[in-house]
Amino acid sequence: MKEQLTYAAYATGWGLVKRLPEPAADALFQRIADFTWKRRGKSVLRLESNLRRVRPELDDAEIRELSREGMRSYLRYWCESFRMPVWSREKITASFAPEHIERLDDTLAAGRGVILALPHMGNWDLAGAWVVVRGYPFTTVAERLKPEKLFDAFVAYREGLGMEVLPLTGGANTLATLAKRLRAGKLVCLVGDRDLSASGVEVQFQGAATRMPAGPAALAQQTGAALLPVTLWYDETKTMKGCVHEEIPVPEHGSRREKTAAMTQAMADVWAGGVREHAKDWHMLQRFWLADLEPRQADAEPAEPLDPPTEAVEAQA
Repeated sequence: MKEQLTYAAYATGWGLVKRLPEPAADALFQRIADFTWKRRGKSVLRLESNLRRVRPELDDAEIRELSREGMRSYLRYWCESFRMPVWSREKITASFAPEHIERLDDTLAAGRGVILALPHMGNWDLAGAWVVVRGYPFTTVAERLKPEKLFDAFVAYREGLGMEVLPLTGGANTLATLAKRLRAGKLVCLVGDRDLSASGVEVQFQGAATRMPAGPAALAQQTGAALLPVTLWYDETKTMKGCVHEEIPVPEHGSRREKTAAMTQAMADVWAGGVREHAKDWHMLQRFWLADLEPRQADAEPAEPLDPPTEAVEAQA
């Protein structure tokens, strides 16, 4: 039943929200955000717990206000994502204004592959669509979701925006395909700020331990591609902002494992600065730090996609 309701929420979003006038859609999703925030369910409480680690100087009232802004940012992501399939190229271009895009342009122009690594900030799908419209089709990875038709819908949605989408599990050799694209001087985009499985690389983030995927750093070492971390955020306008940060270099010394750990930590440090500066736009409504996991989860929790706002959509409907 939960899987059916989840799929129904997505299907409703893609089928109906994209047909609403933009002001009406924006107002609806802000109502959903405020409704969800006022209910103070597990996702909102987890968001506030995460925000306390990011902004420990804030008192409880300030954290609550920040979490309300965070839920509005999170629902803005969903509103935009449901509506993007009908956006024009001009609309996509006007909706994102990244800083230092020349770091991407110059590297690809030199024939070198690029890994853009993003945290769960802002709207990573919009950033991806903007990159495609700019003339850089890219490859990404999607985690398999349940039910299967929901995963298929997500793949179709992202492929409709111009992305090549590979399954994280259950498909062909995904890492080999990514490496092939990078060696050909192509672009790969990966969302990589949470991997609580045993294979994740332990890093310090905002002063506490968590795990992040090894993939971005490992691929950069294997292929010679440039690893460029990205941060995203919303300001008071309708245009999302972002920054392509400087390349994370491969260390000259150390084993492959040591190099991967050092590069992943350097990437985490860049993201930590962006998350602290734009905390409301970090959409982390799940357990993130190892200290927050249940003992039985600490060694084997799988990385999960962000939960859809299913309960809130049902209530508003």
